[in-house]
Amino acid sequence: MSTPAITQPLSEEAKYQQLLARFTPVFERIALGAREREQQRQLPFEQVQWLKDAGFTTLRVPASHGGEPVSHEHLFRLLVELSAADSNVSHLLRSHFSFVETIALQPAEFRDQWFPRVLAGEIFGNAATERGGNALGTTNTKLIHTDSGWVLRGEKYYTTGSIFADWVVVMASTDGVEGRQYAIVDRHAQGVEILDDWDGFGQPLTGTGTAIFTDVPVGQENIIQRKVASTLEPAFFQLCLLSVLVGIGKAARNEAAQIVATRTRTFNTGSGALFRDDAQIQELVGRLATNVFAAEAIVLTAARELDAALDESLGLDAEAAYLRAELAVQQAHVATPKLVLDATSELFDVTGASAVSTSKALDRFWRNARTVATHNPVAFKARSVGDYFINGTIPTGLNSIGDATGGK
Repeated sequence: MSTPAITQPLSEEAKYQQLLARFTPVFERIALGAREREQQRQLPFEQVQWLKDAGFTTLRVPASHGGEPVSHEHLFRLLVELSAADSNVSHLLRSHFSFVETIALQPAEFRDQWFPRVLAGEIFGNAATERGGNALGTTNTKLIHTDSGWVLRGEKYYTTGSIFADWVVVMASTDGVEGRQYAIVDRHAQGVEILDDWDGFGQPLTGTGTAIFTDVPVGQENIIQRKVASTLEPAFFQLCLLSVLVGIGKAARNEAAQIVATRTRTFNTGSGALFRDDAQIQELVGRLATNVFAAEAIVLTAARELDAALDESLGLDAEAAYLRAELAVQQAHVATPKLVLDATSELFDVTGASAVSTSKALDRFWRNARTVATHNPVAFKARSVGDYFINGTIPTGLNSIGDATGGK
């Protein structure tokens, strides 16, 4: 009688490699036209649909609601690879994945309402920030109670992903109610207007423009109170951006290697050898690649800290879990942007003047990285980290942008 074979459980790395193999064909398909889409300002509606069809947007739905959830580390590793293919596409999904995390924090009735929609391929956009005129911690966008129910009224900017979404998660205030609320509205509902008027020099295809809400009906069940204390939401939101940055760095690294491998022109002031055989050029590419490696290692370490914060076996209370995640992401936020910005700039050092041709669009890597890196000033994060290690002050996650109420 033969002894039955014992099947060893897959390691975490083996699980990730299976995930990567599942989505790599989609990522490669998205990468094929990424440069041309940016040059021609073609919004990636089709590419977003490919990801929805492949189940990519469902990756954090809990098993209790029919999902096959992946860890934070595995999700952010995949987002890095998607960002290397097209950083616009990964960036515009930031709001979606962040709201899936928010759903998990809500009561059972809310989870039962929204997780099936995520599994069905529906995605969420973001409308939180206003151009100005709102005091920090408040919004000019209002939820107003009328005889026929609640309506949403206001205007937002930086509405990343909303033009592609099925639902828009809108930050609003209600007169007489403390704090802010999320109002979840149908992207195609009457009174919702979303404009592709983002004028930034980078990440041009993320739909980061204006959204106007004119008396949009909102069901009471689609309004939730915004919580800002002791949650992992700010850390998750920021780590999405850092993953986009790392992916841009990887794309720049790959471009540098390809340029050097195929270049035949050289300079009389160099070694006279082909660039791919020149020791100095090899060193430049090696340093560029090492910056990207370091950036990715930092971001994935922070992702593992998010996983640890949610690990019930560690017995962390809400504040300890928050601190573990937020402090890790803030430190990653201080270190990562410069590593990637240096890499995207050094891309031009491995070639000649032809690299600045607009037809090659090599500047898109730096422009996109610079744009992502501006989202949350590094100086504030560095100060926060220093204050914690010196004084034990618990870091505050980013949850609001608005006009300062103090000052001289």
